[in-house]
Amino acid sequence: MVSFFKQHVSWFAPVVLVAFIGVGVLIAFAPPLAFPRGSVVTITRGESAPVIAAALGEKKIIAHPVLLRALFRLSGTSGSVQAGTYRFETPQGLLTIAYRLLAGDYGFPPVRLTFVEGVTAREAALQAADAFPSISADDFVIAAKPYEGYLFPDTYRFSPGSDTDSVVATMRANFNTKVAPLAPEIAASGHSLSDIVILASLVEKEARTSESRRLVAGILWNRLRLGMPLQVDAVFGYIFNRDTYSPSYADLKVDSPYNTYTHTGLPPTPIDNPGLDALDAALHPTKTNYLYYLSGKDNQMHYATTFAGHQMNQDRYLR
Repeated sequence: MVSFFKQHVSWFAPVVLVAFIGVGVLIAFAPPLAFPRGSVVTITRGESAPVIAAALGEKKIIAHPVLLRALFRLSGTSGSVQAGTYRFETPQGLLTIAYRLLAGDYGFPPVRLTFVEGVTAREAALQAADAFPSISADDFVIAAKPYEGYLFPDTYRFSPGSDTDSVVATMRANFNTKVAPLAPEIAASGHSLSDIVILASLVEKEARTSESRRLVAGILWNRLRLGMPLQVDAVFGYIFNRDTYSPSYADLKVDSPYNTYTHTGLPPTPIDNPGLDALDAALHPTKTNYLYYLSGKDNQMHYATTFAGHQMNQDRYLR
């Protein structure tokens, strides 16, 4: 037996050493025994790897913060941890934790968020802030307002770790995707994309059906061509940041470039984010001689070619 041991000691010792190292690595990379099942951790944008590792260590999600920092350094991704809120439902090893942090695997189902046609940046901000605790409505408005009209209304499935910039960027990219097939027709229409979007934003608020949208679009283009003020009531909701926009007599005189009673031409920017049907109506309006329209108390649209006819419609359908 002694001779056997002497003959094989040259390879036995390294094998034992490797085994001990392997077991040590497994133990070091294993989750803590006190792993807090179902725990939630929020990582803010810009947090350093040491701070993140320390926070996970304090919560007993990882046993050795120094090893997590080492993994980040070895992978060259120390600054690439995805910000957001993570849920750790069951014990997971250090390698799995590191992967989740780098991949943005938050452990929550996607957030389903629907922005309806005609939503404004202000309204979208309230929805986003309600869906994502890390999003501030005020910050969202600041980021989204410059893109009013170009944030496509749709149903989205956002990552739970989404922030203001990523939500706005996704909506912008979706707008570009949806509008790309219309580019040749927009070029042939004689109108710029900006004018199409602005007019569509008015149509979106003023009409509810495809037929009425096309007719209203035709009327608004007629008024623009004749140099008439558009006199669109919907702009007052945008001017005063309110959901209803039945203007008072004082409202009609408000000093704003968006006041389509005191200014001719289109407003400076869109007043909401129109859907594809409104964009299509602005691009393919119904050819008509009508110059006036109103939505009556009967929930129907009524049209007129003259102001006298419009006044008759007002007496008949609004009073």
